[in-house]
Amino acid sequence: MKIPAARGPVSAELFDLLRTPDGPSARELASVTEASRRAVGETSDILRDEDLQLTLFCLYELHYSGLEGVPDSLEWHPGLVALRLELEEAFEAALRRAVPVPGLPEATSEAVAEELFRMAADDDGPSVSRFVASKATREQLQEFLILRSVYQLKEADPHSWAIPRLPVGRAKAALIEIQADEYGGGRPERMHSHLFAVTMKGLELETEYGWYLDFVPALTLASSNAMSLFGLNRRLRGAIAGHLAAFEMTSSIPNSFYARGFRRLGFGEDVTYYFDEHVEADAVHEQIAARDLAGGLVESDPGLLPDVIFGAATVLALDAMMGEDQLSAWQDGRSALRDADPAAAPGAGALVGAALAAGVTP
Repeated sequence: MKIPAARGPVSAELFDLLRTPDGPSARELASVTEASRRAVGETSDILRDEDLQLTLFCLYELHYSGLEGVPDSLEWHPGLVALRLELEEAFEAALRRAVPVPGLPEATSEAVAEELFRMAADDDGPSVSRFVASKATREQLQEFLILRSVYQLKEADPHSWAIPRLPVGRAKAALIEIQADEYGGGRPERMHSHLFAVTMKGLELETEYGWYLDFVPALTLASSNAMSLFGLNRRLRGAIAGHLAAFEMTSSIPNSFYARGFRRLGFGEDVTYYFDEHVEADAVHEQIAARDLAGGLVESDPGLLPDVIFGAATVLALDAMMGEDQLSAWQDGRSALRDADPAAAPGAGALVGAALAAGVTP
């Protein structure tokens, strides 16, 4: 992924250091860390802080496919890890304050599954899927795909960090069963990330991962960062299991609405197949994730119950926040994408052209 345009002093200073031929010095990184501490202390809402969420997102990206021009050797650079930990601490604290967590069920597989299904059924957040099904324009569908591309073009990767962190047994077997489907069962053309790229291509969007990152708002980055936070920290293995469970349990029905919306505007199976596949697959996955993954993990380690429920609640809370912002923008006739300098964003031409055609300035 290319290094994106900076969104504030912390990301600007970090990106400048990442571009230096010899890599950042300890003194230079200490300066960035100090700047991030000041920014954390001054921000009114780290979940919506463009500068801090982008900085954290790019630090996490060093553990995925990397950043273009940044040596792989910097993945575990002590100074960069220290900076990431500073931001993680503030981000996790903000999530725990912002995410409403219900009372805990008994530490049994069936009780955990029943609670997760109850949480999913009681979720009354804004329904982007119903808007897409009945009202969204072609340009809004493009925006919808751009916003989702931050996760969908690397779908399953954040949750896969949990595989070596779970003990051998029921929960680990369930996680691997789910992830095997996400990665296409060994067939590259059936990987869900590839299927999503096909859908983007059908709407004349670029499919390179990170291509539209400059147009994605902080809250969308926060949703992706929450997965990386949970997945990369072994102490939060309960949270990543709960996150995946809720993720799967709130997927099947919305994807049926998404498919309906794309068909309403005349798109064929090449575009809708990604959503159709998730309607069927996630209806099965939700049972495995709730009972065997989340429930099985709690039965093997009851102390993880609070984080399992917290991880699930995080999905619902962040989806509701993002949905509210997205629908508010569309209902007001605005773009749901963030303002960005078109010249600074790779691939902005197609996006700006679509927005101008709709009479919207991204």
